[in-house]
Amino acid sequence: MSNLIFSLNATMPIFLTMILGLFFRKVGILDESFTSKMNKFVFKIALPVLLFQDLSDSDFSAVWDIKFVLFCFFATLLSILAVWGLSHLLKERSARGEFIQAAYRSSAAILGIAFIQNIYGNSGMAPLMIISSVPLYNIMAVVVLAVFRPEREEITADFVKKTAKNIVTNPIILGIAAGLLWSVLRIPKPVILQKTVQNIAVLATPLGLIAMGASFEAKSAAKNIRPSIAAAAIKLVGLAAVFLPIAVILGFRQEKLVAILVMLGSATTVSSFIMAKNMGHEGSLTANTVMLTTCGSAFTLTFWLYLMKTLAFI
Repeated sequence: MSNLIFSLNATMPIFLTMILGLFFRKVGILDESFTSKMNKFVFKIALPVLLFQDLSDSDFSAVWDIKFVLFCFFATLLSILAVWGLSHLLKERSARGEFIQAAYRSSAAILGIAFIQNIYGNSGMAPLMIISSVPLYNIMAVVVLAVFRPEREEITADFVKKTAKNIVTNPIILGIAAGLLWSVLRIPKPVILQKTVQNIAVLATPLGLIAMGASFEAKSAAKNIRPSIAAAAIKLVGLAAVFLPIAVILGFRQEKLVAILVMLGSATTVSSFIMAKNMGHEGSLTANTVMLTTCGSAFTLTFWLYLMKTLAFI
């Protein structure tokens, strides 16, 4: 019973905060414009500052774990390749790009940090997990959505250059890079700067979860519901069932295992829908998968945490 309570204490505050965001949107406290700006603020300012704070305050030599980084990278890469292979079972070629992205791309940054903070009090190994997976998420999302776009266009040098620039200038990546550099150089942080950074960083998790809930749209089209269900099952259960046992065998425990769980089995990120629409896709398959995984992950993540806690892995 204590293990179940531990799991519920870890998951339910996260999803209740998201539900509050949805409630605030429904009663008119938040509107689409404000929610969009809140999402932008969290992505461009609060979340990078939080990552900077956690890494800059850490001893880099103690934080860095090459085994963990390599595992997260290759687990992400193999997940993408496996889903790419499964996408060929879909009859409609134009749906494959959305299917691939929706089935592998997690809300790793916001949910990863929220979960680990909720359990351990700090972001723990989430920044290293983000380093390993998020750049690959973004790169491969652009690739698969471009390759399988409904109206295939030539991928020019300008397109590749723009994509590379977007990846390099990603605020989350910049926040991590700045934090690691600050830690390595052991730059002192005056009290004024420390408290200012802390005041901004503390906003990332609650505002990010509220914005995610407020962005949720239940009125997604019924079109592509079957591949959406398949993508959601892969996202919440399939990838974790394959790679979590491998992580345990390799000796990962505690916050490392929780970070790997979030990377593999958390809800499909809302930004995947925005990217799909912006790259010429219809979007209903992605919207359905975001909806299904957001609702379903409250139960599946609780199950995975309960299982790992019962087996004394966390």
